[in-house]
Amino acid sequence: MVRTYPPPRIVADTVASRGAVHGATYMKLWKHCLALLLSAALAGTSVCALAQATAQPAASAAAAAATTADLAPASAPVTQGVVQWELQVMRDGQQIDAFDATTSIGQAHTDTHHKVVSHNVGCKDQPAGSIDLSRTITVSPLQVRANLIVLSIDAQETFESDTAPSTPEGCKLPPQPRQVNANHPGLVVPDGQWVSWQIVDQNPSLAYRVRATLAPQAAQ
Repeated sequence: MVRTYPPPRIVADTVASRGAVHGATYMKLWKHCLALLLSAALAGTSVCALAQATAQPAASAAAAAATTADLAPASAPVTQGVVQWELQVMRDGQQIDAFDATTSIGQAHTDTHHKVVSHNVGCKDQPAGSIDLSRTITVSPLQVRANLIVLSIDAQETFESDTAPSTPEGCKLPPQPRQVNANHPGLVVPDGQWVSWQIVDQNPSLAYRVRATLAPQAAQ
């Protein structure tokens, strides 16, 4: 038997046509896959956009709430009641005098302490005239807010310097008296704690230590 074969050109054409068919099939599959990928990407974008759109109003609401909380006052001031206060006079770190009282908010309490002193002067230590070292303190509680007590303090003091002068011959002279007027329009004192207010820096150092507390309702 003699087997016949198609001419080479025909074989080649057949293979080419088959490749074309397979290529067309592959192209359809690739387009289908690309369409699926694009759909998935668009769906993911839509989900992200939806999540962002939902989160932004929530974030804005939280920010607005925080701003409102910052602007809201911590507590309303107390303008009625009674304040118990103490004031210690510190000279060069040592307590030399003290004042205390119970004063209603909005009222003022004034107290004066006197200390009469005299010194021996001259080379023969002869007594010199006396001098009244008076100290007047006025304290007025202004208000109480969040356990902070605001006090207005006014002070007039006459005191002597630390050093005593002398004559060219070396004879003693009395210390020079000094006067100071001090005012603090709003000293903030945490309830029950001591706060210092420096009046004079040196020669001598003079400071006030102040403590105050809002009296209980039963004590008022």
